[in-house]
Amino acid sequence: MVSNMRGRDFLTVHDFSKEELYEILRFALQLKREKKAGLEHRLLLGKTLGMIFQKASTRTRVSFEVGMFQLGGYALFLSATDLQIGRGEPVKDTARVLSRYLDGIMIRTFEHSEAEELAAFADIPVINGLTDLLHPCQAMADLMTILEQKGKLAGLKLAYLGDGNNVAHSLLLACSKMGLNVAVASPKGYEMQATIVAKAKESAVASGASITLTTDPLEAVAGADILYTDVWASMGQEAEYQLRFKAFQHYQLNKQLLKKAADNAMVLHCLPAHRGEEISDEVIEGSQSLVFEQAENRLHVQKAIMAMLI
Repeated sequence: MVSNMRGRDFLTVHDFSKEELYEILRFALQLKREKKAGLEHRLLLGKTLGMIFQKASTRTRVSFEVGMFQLGGYALFLSATDLQIGRGEPVKDTARVLSRYLDGIMIRTFEHSEAEELAAFADIPVINGLTDLLHPCQAMADLMTILEQKGKLAGLKLAYLGDGNNVAHSLLLACSKMGLNVAVASPKGYEMQATIVAKAKESAVASGASITLTTDPLEAVAGADILYTDVWASMGQEAEYQLRFKAFQHYQLNKQLLKKAADNAMVLHCLPAHRGEEISDEVIEGSQSLVFEQAENRLHVQKAIMAMLI
């Protein structure tokens, strides 16, 4: 393992080098293989992880809690109602108190600045389990799934269809860092943040990747090796559902679009999926879908991140 990762935060993939991200991915694949072979990994025996949840979760909570258990440690679930942070205690105070009880913190919250402030004042590693801006652990699971299935990352083309949200942000940052060519199709008004795109373009120059931003789904998926989509309305955007449904109705990942991609293209979705909206039922249940393998890989890649940082 890369020793200089110990004690670091994992707030965004952009903070890590291409080599460091590959190291995490290779370790995650090793942990997965060995787990399937019945080998135990007590790499975090006696360690504790505090899991702060300001947002509801299925995959994040279960994968981190089970992952910590499999590594020999203990995960403590902390909801907004459990913490004084929900009653006005400053984040910086919570960070310094928890640093004296725990060995690591995972936070799933709304404002990215809250995760950054927590990391700034904590003396222990802070892992971003999701913010409104970024979802780096998901992006790592995505890369792991692609590497596992395709045997490489650099030179492949990934097409993302839909909202320029936290998943899209982290996916673009991760792919551009690792040399994947990315094409993103979003309707006008729902594009990714310019600051994120600028960072990704810097990484793309170094890795040799290309970035294409378009409003045309057909242009994005043409010849793509990986097709990726996400819900049209994320948590906190439910009131915009009708407006978003109208804007995104031509961005559904369906059989017709899949035919425009490479013959062996794989289909990814970070879940939860709204079948019949951003993805058709026949595609998510089809032979090219790796959606549930991708969901499983959240467990393995997060175990690698925790074991290397804590």
